[in-house]
Amino acid sequence: MADHALSKGANVSVLQRSDVEGGRLQAVVRWSDPLGTADVDVSALLLGRDGRVRSDDDFVFYNAPAGGDGSVRLLGKRADDDAGEDRVSVDLETLPSEVETIVIAASLDAGAGSGFGDVRELGLVLLDSAGQSTARFDIADAGAETAMVLGELYLRGEEWKFRAVGQGWDSGLAGLATDYGITVQDEAVEEVPVEPVAEELSAEAASSTDLVEVEPEADPVAAPARSPRQGVRTRKKRTTAATLPPLTLAVDPSWQPARLFSISGVGNAEEQEKRATSTLLSTMMAVRDFGRALVSRFGGPAGTIETYLEVPFKIGERTSIPDGVLRVTRAGRVWTALLEVKTGASQLRQEQVDRYLDLARQQGYDAVITLSNDLAPVGGAHPVPVDGRKLRKVALHHISWSEVLHEAQMQFAHRGVDDRLQAWMLAELIRYLEHPRSGAAGFDDMGTAWVPVREAVAAGTLRAADRKIGAVTTSWEKLVRHLGLRLTGQLGVTVTHVLPRRFAADPAARAQASAAQLADAGTLAATLRIPGAAGPLVVSADLRTGHVRTSIEVESPRDGGSARRVNWILRQLVAAPDTLTVEVLFARREQTSCELLKDVRENVAALLPDPAAEVRAFRLTMSAPMGTRRNGLRKAFIPSVNDAVDAFYARVVQGLRPSPPKLPTEVAEDAISAVQNPS
Repeated sequence: MADHALSKGANVSVLQRSDVEGGRLQAVVRWSDPLGTADVDVSALLLGRDGRVRSDDDFVFYNAPAGGDGSVRLLGKRADDDAGEDRVSVDLETLPSEVETIVIAASLDAGAGSGFGDVRELGLVLLDSAGQSTARFDIADAGAETAMVLGELYLRGEEWKFRAVGQGWDSGLAGLATDYGITVQDEAVEEVPVEPVAEELSAEAASSTDLVEVEPEADPVAAPARSPRQGVRTRKKRTTAATLPPLTLAVDPSWQPARLFSISGVGNAEEQEKRATSTLLSTMMAVRDFGRALVSRFGGPAGTIETYLEVPFKIGERTSIPDGVLRVTRAGRVWTALLEVKTGASQLRQEQVDRYLDLARQQGYDAVITLSNDLAPVGGAHPVPVDGRKLRKVALHHISWSEVLHEAQMQFAHRGVDDRLQAWMLAELIRYLEHPRSGAAGFDDMGTAWVPVREAVAAGTLRAADRKIGAVTTSWEKLVRHLGLRLTGQLGVTVTHVLPRRFAADPAARAQASAAQLADAGTLAATLRIPGAAGPLVVSADLRTGHVRTSIEVESPRDGGSARRVNWILRQLVAAPDTLTVEVLFARREQTSCELLKDVRENVAALLPDPAAEVRAFRLTMSAPMGTRRNGLRKAFIPSVNDAVDAFYARVVQGLRPSPPKLPTEVAEDAISAVQNPS
């Protein structure tokens, strides 16, 4: 189907009424957000013939992420580079027959203090069931509106059409919803407690699930069944994470609780792969919201999930046995997918992926899913090159074990799990995946080129044109994605990798710039945007000095003199180490002033050689030893970067105003200990 660029008021046919069997659509709201100031949320309203909702349950938004008996559902936000997006799915086949219009809207957070006119490159893309764009609408004339109808899916005669609207409200999401017949009650912010898990659960399980890590990738939300609402609250709910109380009846601390998914007995790579696959697939069936969150990543419906391990398919004289099969039933239809899994250092092979794509087409399956420790490159491309002709009837998706773990941790720690037994099972999955012997611990290997490149940097012989440099810069990019996933899960906010605009959409230019930086300066660097933090977090690995440096730039208040401004930042650095460097950036001056925190604590004037100079901002930097090995836990590069970022966030960033989300205590303590006592 053609991709139509629509102007305001224009419409396009997207589906014949008789073809609703393939009527799973996605509306994707996208925007540019290089500074991390926009908090855009997608929503949908289901309207009857009179242009009004049938009840408050026809309002699908962040506090009620599903409506129309599950036919309209939020899929969650994603963030890549300096852009963000939020998605809603629509299943026209299961849509109640009384609904003839679906309004796709967007709103800004009530506390943002700005309108859509301040959001860059706002637009909507409509995707068909194969993930192909069928219509686009770019918003060019937004102003002070804090809520906006971007478009409408509507039934006209025997076809579904989409109209570009672009109509705004300055009264926010509540004002928009009220105009369509929703009863809004915003007197108080609603707390959503999650019932604690039974006391029979273990202390070890409780501590293991504190190690929670997002994505900047999708955060799908599956809503539990609920009774009809008596008015809605458009203020965002706060959820309480599930908790796992300790066991109390053990006679001796050495007693180890029984594990639902035991790591003992894992032998060769084949056993490791089979056990990890079975553990994941069984949990997807048992923990409904977690399973639905994963399935929604692959375009599957929110239905009843059944999973199967190593199903044989007979094709002529040959038998093919994929690692797993997913079948999801919804409203009499079945969505199906084949699963190919790799654990540890095993890599996906092109011939395997091609074979399963052919098998899926022959068997009439909807998708092939690959799962490994390989993070897909920025932009969502599959890590294995595939002939595009094989994707005409079968969708191909890739997910890493890091993303699976991230999804489980987000569900457990930030979305919550109502059922106590399901919460325990999800906690056990998290504990299993975090164990090094599971083979699913995430991105942990910089590749074979790492040591030669590191040694070439130290010797001064590395050049940007060296072939081996590309493998290292690609691994660094994957590590940065991994960092974003870890911090997202740990903090409960979407942490993203920020790139200059000229590199965001140009992988070749990005790779060339990274290679030049590594060859010329011996450094690998990245910038992470953390919502709620005082500024972007910059992490830099210096291969020449063997240190990882993390820093943040904090704007100074505009009132008071220079000494008062320095004291302002010192009051926020109570937990920071004495070795932190504090650099002052002055207004209208290129030169800066820099001292160790311990010296500034003793003498504020040490940072102010010229009392007349106006303090504009502070750059805070912490240095930690860099691991040199390509993989492993001891003296390895990746754990040293993880620990440096966590320790800097815990000791510096989370103490700065405004109050950002906090790291779990155990994560912070472990990282600080690792940085202070490198092995």
